[in-house]
Amino acid sequence: MAKVKRAFFCTSCGNETSKWMGKCPACGEWNTISEHIVARESTSISARVASVPTSEPRKVQDIEESTTRRIDTGNKELNRVLGGGIVPGSLILVGGEPGIGKSTLTLQLALTDNNLKTLYVSGEESAEQIKMRASRIGINNQECTIYTETLLENIVAQIEELHPDIVIIDSIQTISTDLVESSPGSVTQVRECAATLLKVAKASGIAIFIIGHITKDGTIAGPKILEHIVDVVLQFEGDGNHTYRILRGIKNRFGATFEIGVFEMRDTGLKAVDNPSEILLTHYDEPLAGCSVGAAVDGLRPYLIEVQALVSGAAYGTPQRSTTGFDQRRLNMLLAVLEKRVGMKMFQKDVFLNFAGGFKIADTGMDLAIVAAIISSYYDRPLRQGVCCAGEIGLSGEVRPAPRTEQRILEAARLGFKRIVVSSFVEKNIKRPKDIEVVFISSIEQLPKALF
Repeated sequence: MAKVKRAFFCTSCGNETSKWMGKCPACGEWNTISEHIVARESTSISARVASVPTSEPRKVQDIEESTTRRIDTGNKELNRVLGGGIVPGSLILVGGEPGIGKSTLTLQLALTDNNLKTLYVSGEESAEQIKMRASRIGINNQECTIYTETLLENIVAQIEELHPDIVIIDSIQTISTDLVESSPGSVTQVRECAATLLKVAKASGIAIFIIGHITKDGTIAGPKILEHIVDVVLQFEGDGNHTYRILRGIKNRFGATFEIGVFEMRDTGLKAVDNPSEILLTHYDEPLAGCSVGAAVDGLRPYLIEVQALVSGAAYGTPQRSTTGFDQRRLNMLLAVLEKRVGMKMFQKDVFLNFAGGFKIADTGMDLAIVAAIISSYYDRPLRQGVCCAGEIGLSGEVRPAPRTEQRILEAARLGFKRIVVSSFVEKNIKRPKDIEVVFISSIEQLPKALF
C-alpha cells in the first residue's frame, strides 16, 4: 500500500482543497469542508473486473453502428424518458426527495415479468422489508434476486456470479469499498464506488441503476463528478401532498434530455399516466376569473396545464409575490412588462401563481398563459371558453414563438380546444387543424382582445 493521503472535500459540491476552510471556494457554502483519508493502492477492485478491450483510432465512416436492441422495461413512461428503453451496459442514476417513489419505481422494474434477470441490491432495507413492499405492489417476478449488502467487493462478486440483465443499487450513499478509509456516503466513497460500477457495466454489458440521495437544495448528494460518470440522470419530482410524480431526464447520452414521464402514486405502487393533459385540466361548471390554460412542452412531449392566478390589493403597502412551481424572478419580469406596456398598476397588487397538480414549469412558452391568468384575475373577468395560449414574452412586450409551436397546436386541437393564441412570428406553414382557430399576435397589448 502506498502512503496514506489526507484530503479535504466539500460535502456540498465535492470540491477538493489542500487544507480546511470555513467557506468552500467553489460553491460558497459554510462549514461543509471535511477531512477524508484516501488510501492509494497499487491495485483496485476494478482489476478483478474484465477490462474493456483496448481500441485503436478509427475514422468516423469506418465505425459500424451497434445493432444492440434496447431492453423494454415494461413501463411506457420509463421507456419514454430513457429514449425507448434501457441500453445494455449503461449506468443510470435516479435521484429525488425522500419518499418520492425512487425505491418503488426501481422495485417495480425489478419485479416486472419481462423475462429479465434482475439483481436488487439494498443497503437501506432488509430482505423482509423489501418482500413486504413487493407484496403490496402485487407483482411477482421469478427472475428477481434480492441481495442486502453494503460492501462493494461482495456486490461485484455477486454480479460476476449471477450475471443478471439489470442491477439496481439502493442506494449509492450506503455502499462502501475497503480501498477507501472513509465512511459510506462520503465524497471519496461515492466517487470510487460509482467509477467501479461504471467499469463493471461497460465490461459486462449489464445495465446498472443507482439510486442517489439529494441535498436540501434539491441537487444530487455527493460529488458533481457522479453526474458526469453516469450515462443517464433521472430526477424524480413532485409534491408529497399530491399523488402525481414526474420523472425527468436531466442527462441522457442515448436520447433526448428533459423528457418527462408522469406517474400516479397509488397504494399498489406507481401507475403510468399516458395522457397528462387530462389530469392537469380542471372542468368547471362555469368559467372562473384568474384561470387560463397553457400548452407546455417538456422534451418531446406536449401537454396542456391549467394556470391559476390571484391578484388582490396590497394590504400592507409592500406587494407580495408568491409562486408554486414557477420561477419567482420570471414572474416579477412579466409583471414589470404588464405595468410598462399595458399600463396595469401591478405595484399596488399582491400576485399569487399556482399550477395544477403541483407541477414545476420551466418552459418559457408558458409566459402567455401566465399573463392571461393575471389579466383575467386583475379585471375579475373569466376568459373565453376553449382558449389556450403558447408564447414567450420579451422585455419590450413582444410575443416570441414558443419552441415546438406546431406540437402545442396539435395537442390543443386533440383535446377539443377551439382557439389557441400564439406568436405571429412563427412559421406560416405550420399545421393548423380545421377544428381549432389559431390567433396570431405580435405584442402583449393585443392579448386582451384575443382572450375576451
